[in-house]
Amino acid sequence: MLNLEGKIVLITGASSGIGQACAREFAKLKANLILAARRVDRLKILSDELEKEYQIKVNYLEFDVRNFEDVQNKFDSLDSTWKNVDILINNAGLAKGLEKVFEGKLSDWDEMIDTNLKGLLNVTRVISPTMVKKQSGHIINIGSTAGHEVYTYGNVYSATKFAVKSLTQSFRLDMLDKGIKVSSVDPGMVYTEFSKVRFSGDESKVEQVYKGITPLSPSDVAEAVVFCATRPFNVNINEIIVTPIQQASSTQVYRK
Repeated sequence: MLNLEGKIVLITGASSGIGQACAREFAKLKANLILAARRVDRLKILSDELEKEYQIKVNYLEFDVRNFEDVQNKFDSLDSTWKNVDILINNAGLAKGLEKVFEGKLSDWDEMIDTNLKGLLNVTRVISPTMVKKQSGHIINIGSTAGHEVYTYGNVYSATKFAVKSLTQSFRLDMLDKGIKVSSVDPGMVYTEFSKVRFSGDESKVEQVYKGITPLSPSDVAEAVVFCATRPFNVNINEIIVTPIQQASSTQVYRK
């Protein structure tokens, strides 16, 4: 098991859900953190909490992963000691809407493609050159079971997560001779703000998603991420698919 004490971990989408849970799990291992998201007020609270509880160093950046210049400028603003990122967690992502393709909203499509796909590319493009230069690092992408099997109404969201799977595999090829690990953690149903965002805050629809099942918690997924990050130097976890026991696939869910 690799010792992560003092390592620098950058997590996108760190203000809630899986990203926030990852921050807590890496903090327990004494890693220093760069937390990135748009909701900077939440980042500040989380940063102060983790620094106090775990005696680690925490920095936070307010940026929108969809905007390459914003990502680049905010990263460039860091002190040189913070730019030496050891582990990148590409977690920022979302789903918007649940319509068939002939009824889909173009604004929802753009937001999903720009966040889930281009956002992942933007952040990786900014962070990975330093990893290549030092010949070490680890990129962990948060995918989805929707990137392995489509489901009704999931069209564009599933397409973005299939793309994340493809990019993860491509990154591994691109960096094969650079000493950089590349992994993906692909969860099924997780209780986060995911469905709240998808249904634009309609709580009645959100509750229906998880009715009759015990979904994964963000911590369940974060523990899988940490498992990838702490394997011995010669071991790369290519892919982890994790679901609740009541979910067999994207379309098969047993509800009590």
